[in-house]
Amino acid sequence: MQQNRTLFLIEVAIFSAFAFVLDIIPFLSFKVWPQGGSVSFAMIPIFIIAFRWGTKGGLLAGFLYAILQMTLGTPYILNWAQALLDYPIAFTVLGFAGVMSPAVQGSLKAGTTKRFVGMVTIGVLIGIILRFVAHFLSGIIFFGSVLEVGDWYYSLWYNGSYLLPAFIINVIAVAFLFHKRPKLVAGNEKKTA
Repeated sequence: MQQNRTLFLIEVAIFSAFAFVLDIIPFLSFKVWPQGGSVSFAMIPIFIIAFRWGTKGGLLAGFLYAILQMTLGTPYILNWAQALLDYPIAFTVLGFAGVMSPAVQGSLKAGTTKRFVGMVTIGVLIGIILRFVAHFLSGIIFFGSVLEVGDWYYSLWYNGSYLLPAFIINVIAVAFLFHKRPKLVAGNEKKTA
């Protein structure tokens, strides 16, 4: 049990750091949006942990990634409430993709490719939708008044314009990685307590 817990903590730490590295490499992150929105490969390690270790692992990896973003990255922060919505909350909730972990692992072990891709898609969609909600609320509450445009419309357009492509990239990448390397997700039958 202790060995499994140690493996859990090591993997979460490594994949969180890997997510941060993927975000800061210029050719792997398309940062063309003002105020920090970007399409990058950074969420892939968070989803891998979520599908490998479940919701607990995904939430912890997302939270650690958010802290790295805020402390070592180039955060766009107006005040503490906006910072909470756009960083710890938005990236932590990606870990809720882990609710699909048993279904992803089960369909992968059964060799049912269509079901497997469907379960990965649903899991990634859950995480991205929850992240979108956090950024959307931040956009309505904080950025709409600063930019003097329609609050909800601007936030919907702005956040959707980078999270929709990010959703597609993450589904393709995570499904491909797990399909080619099933051991990335398999082998964690004994979850941490």
